Amino acid sequence: MTAPEAPAQVVRVVRAAAIYFALVFIVGFMLGPIRVLWLEPWLGKTIAVLIEAPFLIAAMALASVWAPRWAGVDGGWVAYLTIGVAALAFQQIADLAVGFGLRGRTLNDQVAYFGSPPGYIYAATLIVFALMPLWMWSRRTRSEAGTGCFWRRPT
Repeated sequence: MTAPEAPAQVVRVVRAAAIYFALVFIVGFMLGPIRVLWLEPWLGKTIAVLIEAPFLIAAMALASVWAPRWAGVDGGWVAYLTIGVAALAFQQIADLAVGFGLRGRTLNDQVAYFGSPPGYIYAATLIVFALMPLWMWSRRTRSEAGTGCFWRRPT
């Protein structure tokens, strides 16, 4: 990559992070009321979060492929890791805003949530969220190189 291309690539990476965040956030925003209003009273918070997590992870997998493609990202592993980390920053800002605005939670309430069983599951999904673009990029590049899935080595 030449020097004039570098700023354009940064813009594409940030755009991809914003798209990735937005797609997954929309899915989470749609699933959240179902979890909070229906599943949590019926099954409890931990089971409700466990039920929601696979749907969010599926959205992450799809969005982490689509977002870089739509944004025109053509970088290596650093670009895809940056997409995930930047999207996580966007997500945490939005999550705090929703917690403050819609749920009336304080910052201490939101931090304390991470110390509960549903919070552990949520923290794990955040790690998956941050790493999913890198993981899907790795799968694609290995597939294109003919090595198949990331756990198989070329023979």
